[in-house]
Amino acid sequence: MVSLRLKELRKNNKITQKQIANAVELSERNYQYLEYGTIKPSYDTLLKLADYFDVSLDYLVGRTNNPKINK
Repeated sequence: MVSLRLKELRKNNKITQKQIANAVELSERNYQYLEYGTIKPSYDTLLKLADYFDVSLDYLVGRTNNPKINK
């Protein structure tokens, strides 16, 4: 679910994979792997991504469809 949310958030915000990778201190390739679901993000990376997109962790991992719940 994380991979789907990341791709959706990136496209909705019209941001490149490279921009996100730089912002959360990942290589562009590792970010691509996250979006493709090839690897799972660490807890620290999840936090950085949630903060970057200003959404809750629950939303990012698919526990809710409300991006602001539990934030």
